Amino acid sequence: MGKTVLVLGSNGRFARHSAAAFANAGWVVRHASRKDDLTQVAQGADVIVMGWHPPSYNLWAEQMPALHARVQEGAKASGALALVPSNVYVFGEGSGTVWAAETPHGATNPLGRLRAEVDASYARSGVRAIILRAGDYIDPVPSGNWFDRFMAARVAKGAFRYPGRRDVPHAWAYLPDLARVAVALLEDPAKYDGVTEVLYPGYTLTGEEMAKALERVAGREVALRAFPWWQIHLLRPFMPVLKGVLEMRYLWNTPHQLDGSVFRALAPEFVPTPLDEALRAATAHLFEGRIRS
Repeated sequence: MGKTVLVLGSNGRFARHSAAAFANAGWVVRHASRKDDLTQVAQGADVIVMGWHPPSYNLWAEQMPALHARVQEGAKASGALALVPSNVYVFGEGSGTVWAAETPHGATNPLGRLRAEVDASYARSGVRAIILRAGDYIDPVPSGNWFDRFMAARVAKGAFRYPGRRDVPHAWAYLPDLARVAVALLEDPAKYDGVTEVLYPGYTLTGEEMAKALERVAGREVALRAFPWWQIHLLRPFMPVLKGVLEMRYLWNTPHQLDGSVFRALAPEFVPTPLDEALRAATAHLFEGRIRS
């Protein structure tokens, strides 16, 4: 009998791609909504993919701890391993330039501390879990993330807006790859004990390097423009979510890359999607009705 994965939040970014990746790998894929009792619906699952996420930063403190507590309850009741996608918010400005599983979670800002606390709660809960940490998402489906909503929206017109210093390395992850990573890590869920933190290195690019890659994909010159942060400051009083956007701005000016040594040891045969192929998929909707030069 095949392995079974319970995916929470089937319409979310990571959840949608992971459900497809597990199905393609022959797993039995089940779904659960926030209305379900996980202590019941998780029975028989080998893995629970945590795909529930508050829709905006201003709801993190209110919703995130409770959502993850429910996942831990479901994992305890079923014996399933929890697969938890996470980000680099846990790292502070003094964390160095290469971030690894053993790098202290030194973020001092509220969102970073909350993310660190939620991730740490899995070890305290006693469940088996993989914390799968990655950089900013590149999604082939327009999903309102930083890349498609704010940065690349004008690439077909020859402009790419970058929110930080153009010479600073930044970590990115192509979402279909990250979902395939989850499958590769879980060929044998039973081999994991306790909490394992895995950093997926993805692509490390400066703003200039990303713009050059987008030029290759677009087949035309793409000008690198500064992101208009002044607009965010003006709108902040009317949009509570923007407080969090401004809070996390430091990551765009903090040089970093993710150490993939643990990942490569656990999934040595994984082959990532070439950067240009990923960017071509992520910008395809911008060229609908157009001919790439």
